Amino acid sequence: MKIYIKDIISVCNAKLVCGDVNLECVNFSKDSRTINKGDVYIAIKGEKFDGNDYFEEAFLKGASACILNRIDLDNIDINKYKNKTILIVEDSIKCLEELATYKRSKYNIEVVAVTGSVGKTSTKDMIASVLSLKYKVLKTVGNNNNHIGLPLTILRLKDEEVLVVEMGMNHFNEISLLTNIAKPTIGVITNIGTSHIGNLGSRENILKAKLEIVEGLIKDKVLIINNDNDLLHNISIDGVNIIKVGIDNNSDYMARDINIDKESMNFNIVDNDELINIELKINAPAFVYNSLIAYAVAKKLNVSSDLIKKGLENVELSQNRLSKVTTNKGYTIIDDTYNASFDSMKLALGVLNKSSGSRKIAVLGDMLELGDYTKELHEKIADEIINNNIDIVITVGKFSKYISDKLIKDGFSEENIYHYFKVEEVCNLLDNLLKKGDVILFKSSHAIGLTRLVNYLVEKE
Repeated sequence: MKIYIKDIISVCNAKLVCGDVNLECVNFSKDSRTINKGDVYIAIKGEKFDGNDYFEEAFLKGASACILNRIDLDNIDINKYKNKTILIVEDSIKCLEELATYKRSKYNIEVVAVTGSVGKTSTKDMIASVLSLKYKVLKTVGNNNNHIGLPLTILRLKDEEVLVVEMGMNHFNEISLLTNIAKPTIGVITNIGTSHIGNLGSRENILKAKLEIVEGLIKDKVLIINNDNDLLHNISIDGVNIIKVGIDNNSDYMARDINIDKESMNFNIVDNDELINIELKINAPAFVYNSLIAYAVAKKLNVSSDLIKKGLENVELSQNRLSKVTTNKGYTIIDDTYNASFDSMKLALGVLNKSSGSRKIAVLGDMLELGDYTKELHEKIADEIINNNIDIVITVGKFSKYISDKLIKDGFSEENIYHYFKVEEVCNLLDNLLKKGDVILFKSSHAIGLTRLVNYLVEKE
């Protein structure tokens, strides 16, 4: 399904400043730095920048059209852009959402939407890996899972048969917006944890926000849930076909015989009387649930067990999600720096504990958006560090000091605890601390910037 400038004018009530109403809009971009020739540039105003200021850069790099919500026509020589197209809209983000809604309405395809407190991106990757062995699949890149990233993903649709999208949220009504744009045929909730509890106030409210996903469900209205999660367990919703996966609680698809070693794990998925053995090159127990969800989605879409096994065992996960890099100096980096909550940090520490290495080192930064729970949940991470036999702990940031202080209070060796308020201060310590055989985990909320430490170590190689 093609979109033309005249469609944008109609759907978004846009004003044509100059250009061709019959111009086909093949690709859309919000980043003038990475735009490609022929792309349509959508100017987004953010907290720290205004994309409207960069439309001329977008044209210089080959953009065929620009959608703006602010332009000073008195100071612009429109004749310079007589071979280009400029549209003005009242709100470029709303325009993006309206365009994505319009484009989705023209496709009769399966849409799988994934949300949850932890594991959204990896579950999305596993679902797409499995489905791509039978169908042509488009998936969310990285975790472009908000009111900008999801519409841009939908606008990338061409001739795909299945779309797999991720839906994130910080507040109420955000999932509602996304699901009503994407109109999923299958919804997924991986779990209900503590992410964004500072904004929503309780896990029960997080559940309520995640369940907004059902508002947009169409066709069979399928929702797949983790039945071992306490708040999702045995949930029922009128008019929604709920498929359950689990390990402990009786579910439609279950995992048995789980074996975890230093670098991998294997288990059986129970599907009625059939046992499907899965071997994953990761030692994180949460990925058993991710696999079960991907299996349930694939079965709903008539993918064979053999193809599901192949897709799961060969999945390529998005960057900064428990990615392991062994350096030339002989130590191993576990990069899980994209984001952090209590649940995901607990998971990552478990992976570090099970990894093979002489010393287990955790570099942990602040977990954000926890509100009144900030001190309590950071101190609980100290308990997880002790439970997982971590040897050395480096905390970075304002709130992570709660972790190191609690460790000292609980008798953890002070000579193996380091705290810094700034990321850059850690580099010198790492240069002198790391040895051959060490395994070092980096984990924090994205804004803390621990990715810079990972890049520092990798670039030194």
